[in-house]
Amino acid sequence: MERFGTLSFGHYGPLGGGRQLTAADSMLQAIDLAQGMDDLGVDGAYFRVHHFARQQSSPMPLLAAIAARTRRIEVGTGVIDMRYENPLYLAEEAASVDLISGGRLALGVSRGSPETVVKGYEAFGYTGSADPRGADLARDHFDLFLRAIEGEGLAERDASSPFGAGATGLQRIEPHSPGLRSRIWWGAGNRDSAEWAGRVGVNLMSSTLLTSADGRPFDILQAEQIDAFRAAWREAGHTGEPRVSVSRSIFPLVTAEDHLYFGGRQDGDQIGIIDGMRSTFGKTYAAEPDALIEQLLNDAAIQSADTLMLTIPSQLGVEFNLRVIETFATQVAPSLGWKGTLTEA
Repeated sequence: MERFGTLSFGHYGPLGGGRQLTAADSMLQAIDLAQGMDDLGVDGAYFRVHHFARQQSSPMPLLAAIAARTRRIEVGTGVIDMRYENPLYLAEEAASVDLISGGRLALGVSRGSPETVVKGYEAFGYTGSADPRGADLARDHFDLFLRAIEGEGLAERDASSPFGAGATGLQRIEPHSPGLRSRIWWGAGNRDSAEWAGRVGVNLMSSTLLTSADGRPFDILQAEQIDAFRAAWREAGHTGEPRVSVSRSIFPLVTAEDHLYFGGRQDGDQIGIIDGMRSTFGKTYAAEPDALIEQLLNDAAIQSADTLMLTIPSQLGVEFNLRVIETFATQVAPSLGWKGTLTEA
């Protein structure tokens, strides 16, 4: 494990006891938490994106705000649902955030996860899919998005325009951020999708679930998916080493409050039905740091990936989450291979 960060689902709404977490609270707390993590030397702050739900739905303004308030931390998504996206507008936004951050954007995209509505992307104007889950839309949008951020000319210049100085030929999307292409990730929930990402030449965000259930542990299935991705990358002739991330719910138990919230939450892999397919969901890890280290060292996928994303209970606030993250950084992560250090005050 070379890097670790957090994956926030960004939930907001009623908290119980008459308390309410608003959308504004959720976003402002995310900025404050990312600043604290930046000071700790944590490597990344990533956000899930869901539409028609009380979660983060338009991440670019949030990522830009975090990028402007931090110095080191990677900012990103895990993942943006490409079925809902205008590829060229997303390319403009992604380049802008990447430039503001100084090349710290890690943009995770994918077909997206199951929704709270029926074909919500059609309400956004994206219709005509031949796939009941819209996978063809996502792939088509992603292809155009990649072409845009690579700098391909996509619109004919108007030689008669007073703003074009008589230029002809095809114009690329602006702004353009060199190197952004290498910081794009595909979120994959199965082996075929991971192999496709390897052939395309983008990084891999392995999902919190896999649409496979053959009786073997989740981490073994996920490690095989990662191996298949890297093999496809090499066979396609891409240079360099792609990055791979996995996400886990991990809670070091060191205080009475930790035990109150997460003691007893240790569980095994779960089997469920997603999009009509039997799927395997990863376990929750909750234990004292020494026990946690031993468990995580035996997780095959964590050992194979270079980046670990900790799914955090963002509703519990900045102070609680920052303490949990600092405990992981100081008492667990170094034993997993992380070489980051707390930064100077």
